[in-house]
Amino acid sequence: MTSIFSTTVEAIGGEADAFAAQGMYILFGAGAPPELADFCYTIRLVPTSAAIAVGQKFVIDGVEFPITAVGSVVRKNLDGLGHITINFNGASEASLDGSLHVSGDAPPLNVGSTISIEE
Repeated sequence: MTSIFSTTVEAIGGEADAFAAQGMYILFGAGAPPELADFCYTIRLVPTSAAIAVGQKFVIDGVEFPITAVGSVVRKNLDGLGHITINFNGASEASLDGSLHVSGDAPPLNVGSTISIEE
């Protein structure tokens, strides 16, 4: 597999796990606005190396989740802010321009967890 994106969770906002319980992660690079930081998993900001597309894999700590939909600004937001929403609902169309949809159940994320997108 070819890695398109790879990062590490650096911090977890106090309310982030409540969204995860509903099948959603909100990722943000360091420097998230204070009103959002409590709801985010803070990641190390790393640029993508290629376009993100349906059929690739979203990988958390070695566990693969098929990507089923990609919002129109996912790559731009991930590269610039580290900010996207991951929805574990298998939707075939992105609900928001900055959302990435994957198939499967959201596993727990911890400080130090690895997140990648693989081709």
